[in-house]
Amino acid sequence: MPTISKKDLVDRIADKTQTKRTTVKAVIQHLLDEITTELAQDNRLEFRGFGVFEPRTREARTAQNPKTMEKVQVPAKRWVRFKMGRMMKERLDDGETSHG
Repeated sequence: MPTISKKDLVDRIADKTQTKRTTVKAVIQHLLDEITTELAQDNRLEFRGFGVFEPRTREARTAQNPKTMEKVQVPAKRWVRFKMGRMMKERLDDGETSHG
């Protein structure tokens, strides 16, 4: 499974839209920054057809080290849940790999 970088996406979008790479890169970075800012403020983001990003918090808890059986405190943890939208699910289920 190949890894696609932000640069790969920038190049692909710039070619498809005949837009300067620096412009595409700036727009993508602004989009990612805005998504991060909204999630940090506990806002849910919904992109119809694509999916939903939802910030979650796992409460602090007491766990046990399985080797030593010692009790340890695990601090609260924030994470982001992603639930894919219908169009993405359909494309993944169909195994569609085209980029256009």
